[in-house]
Amino acid sequence: MDRLTLFGALAGLAVGLSACGNESGGTQPAVEESSSSLPTNLSSSSSSVPASSASVIPGDTSTISYSLKAFEGPFTNPHKGFCVTTGGAWSYSPEWQYAPEGSEKNQAWNIVSHGCGYQRWNKLNPEKGVYDWTELEKLLNAGAAYGKGYGLRVFPYASPMGRKNKFTVESDYDWTPSFVYAEGAKKDYAKLKDEGVEYTLAVPRWDDPIYIQAAKDFAKALAEKYDGDPRLEYIDIRTFGNWGEWHISHFDGSQMPSEEIEMDMLDYYASLFKKTLLVLPSNGSGNVYRHALSLGIAKRDDGLIATPWREDSLAIAYKAGVPTIGENYSTYAIMLTYDNIIPGGHLRWTPERWKEVIYKSHMTYYVLDQDEHAAFEFYKENKADADSLSKVLGYNFSISKAELVTVTQAADTPGAHETTRALNITVKNTGVAPCFFDIYIVAEFVNGEGEVLEQLGKTIHVPKGTFKDEDVKEYSFSSKISNEQTNVAALPGVSVALSIYESEESFKKGENPTVKFDNDGLLKNNKLLLKQK
Repeated sequence: MDRLTLFGALAGLAVGLSACGNESGGTQPAVEESSSSLPTNLSSSSSSVPASSASVIPGDTSTISYSLKAFEGPFTNPHKGFCVTTGGAWSYSPEWQYAPEGSEKNQAWNIVSHGCGYQRWNKLNPEKGVYDWTELEKLLNAGAAYGKGYGLRVFPYASPMGRKNKFTVESDYDWTPSFVYAEGAKKDYAKLKDEGVEYTLAVPRWDDPIYIQAAKDFAKALAEKYDGDPRLEYIDIRTFGNWGEWHISHFDGSQMPSEEIEMDMLDYYASLFKKTLLVLPSNGSGNVYRHALSLGIAKRDDGLIATPWREDSLAIAYKAGVPTIGENYSTYAIMLTYDNIIPGGHLRWTPERWKEVIYKSHMTYYVLDQDEHAAFEFYKENKADADSLSKVLGYNFSISKAELVTVTQAADTPGAHETTRALNITVKNTGVAPCFFDIYIVAEFVNGEGEVLEQLGKTIHVPKGTFKDEDVKEYSFSSKISNEQTNVAALPGVSVALSIYESEESFKKGENPTVKFDNDGLLKNNKLLLKQK
C-alpha cells in the first residue's frame, strides 16, 4: 500500500486523541494519559505470545464493532436523581422498617441517589463559637455507607402551623440560637391563623444586624467544616423566613429583609463555598433569584405539581446553566385528593403531570415524596414510571456506537511495521439536563476477568456544563505500537472497558469510577465492558 492509499485508510482515525465535539462542531480537550505501554504483569503472563506471532501484514485494516443496548432496570448516578427525606441516622437503620435493609424491603432506595432533610440551627450552634456536628455526622456517615449523599437544610425557624396548638412554646419553633437574642437581636410578634385559631408567635427580626452577623458566623463555620465534603450533595441557604424558605407567608407582623440584605447573604455564602453546590430556596425570586443565578447558585422549588406555573419559573435556572431541584407541594397521598380547580384550588397528582414538571423544568434533582416512609407507598404504586424517570433526571450518558479500528502500516525501518489502534465511540446525553461537573472518560484493554491490561489512548476531559441534554458527541481513543511490542488487543479474551471518573486523580489512584454509562454490560466496579457483535 502506498502512502496515499494508506492515508485514506487512516482517514477514519483522524478524530485523533481528543474529543470530536457535538453535532454543532464543538470540541472537548483531552488530558494527557498516564501511560499506554504494556504493564509488566502482562509481559510474563503472555511471554508465549510474542509480538511477531500475530499474523499482521503491513497495510491491513480491521474493525471490531460492539453490540450496544440500554441498561435494564432502575438507574442511579452521582449529582443527579431522586431523593427521599431522611430525619437522621435512624433513616438507614435496619430497625426502621422502611430503611434500605428494613423489614419492608423498600425498593425506593434503588433509585435514590441522596437523602435530604433539615437540621436545627440552635442544635448545630448551641453557643456562640460552639458547634456540635455530632448528629449530622452520624447521618452523613450512615448515608455514605449505602452510597447516598445528603442535601442539607439548616432551619432558623419552623412555624407550628398545622402541627401544634396556640400554646406552643417558642423553643418548639424558633430554632435561632438563644445566644443571638442574648446579644440583643430583636424579635417581632406576628399573628398566624390556622384552622380558625389565631396564634401570636415570636419571629426573628430578619434584618437585625446581630441576627445577620450570627447567621454569617454560622455559615463560615459550616463552610470550614463541610465545603467539598463528598457526603454532601448540596446546601440550601436557609437564613431567612419561615422554614428558611425566604418568605413569611401566613404571618401578619413579620417581614422579609430588603433585597440588598438578601443578596449580600448570597454573596457571603458564595465567597465561602467554593466546592459544594449552594441552593436558593423556593421563594427567592425576582432580583434575588437573578443574583443567585449569577453566582452559580442552584434553585429549589417545593410547590410543584399542584401549581401550574412553578416548573416554568424553575426552568429559568436551567437556562442559566445551574441545576434545578424540585419537590412536590405536599405528599403524594394528599395530592391525590386535590380538586384540579385553578385558581382557588390545586392540581391533582397524575403521572402525566409528574412527567410534565420534570421535562419542562429540566430537573436535575427531585424529592420522590415528602412522606415519612421514605417514599415506600409512592414507589410501590409508580415503580415503572419512577424507574424510567431515574434515567431522565439530570444527565444520562448512553453509547450508541463503538468500533475498534486497527491499521498496520510499514515503518521506516526495513521489515518493521507500526500498528495504530483507535476506539471510536458515539455518546448521547439522553437526560433532560447537562452534566454539571467535570468528567473524565477512560478506555482500557481488559482480560476476561475485567482486569486492566493497558490504557488505550488518552484520558478525555469533558468540562462541566458542556455535555448538554440531547447533545451527541464523538470521542476517539488512539495509540500506536511497533512490531517489537505486544498488541494487547489481539490477545485471546481481551476486550475494551469504558469508564467515567469524576476526577483524573481517582483514575490514577486505581479507584473505581463513580459514574456509569446507561448501557448493558456494566461490571460491579461500574466500568462498561464492550461486547463484540
